[in-house]
Amino acid sequence: MKVITCPHCGKVAATLGIGRAASNIAVTDICDALRLCRSVPAAAEKLGCSRALVYKILKANGLTVKDIIGGKVAV
Repeated sequence: MKVITCPHCGKVAATLGIGRAASNIAVTDICDALRLCRSVPAAAEKLGCSRALVYKILKANGLTVKDIIGGKVAV
């Protein structure tokens, strides 16, 4: 169990730990997986994350899947 404190009232509550885990996947790891696997679903499975997270991290870094797989961008 994980214990959290409410930022508004200060009460302490216990959680079961259900929910998403924080994802700290580096954009270089995503690029390497995309170059190796040549598809987003395969790269996401290799990294243990969702396809949406792959797209989200690439977008945040100004990259596209097409650029990475096509070799237009070196990261």
